[in-house]
Amino acid sequence: MAEKIGKKELAEAIAKKENLPKAAATRILETLVEEITNGLKAGKKVALAGLGTFRVSQRKARTGRNPKTGETIQIPAKKAVKFRAAKELKEAVL
Repeated sequence: MAEKIGKKELAEAIAKKENLPKAAATRILETLVEEITNGLKAGKKVALAGLGTFRVSQRKARTGRNPKTGETIQIPAKKAVKFRAAKELKEAVL
């Protein structure tokens, strides 16, 4: 399994690369996450050039099965966050 990069590691990388205190880099990262969340809550698409686009989509209600019992169940409609990677990100990873 691939190693995980979390908020702490990202903040440390930002601090090192931009010569900032770790606390400032952490606040910047938390602000970024907060603003992406606020944009999605407001029904907006959030596009970050070179990274990708976040958007909220509506999933319809559907019928499913309980894998344990095989019983038919109703799965309610809900919202889901979707992410589409930018071309640059796809090319960098592949």
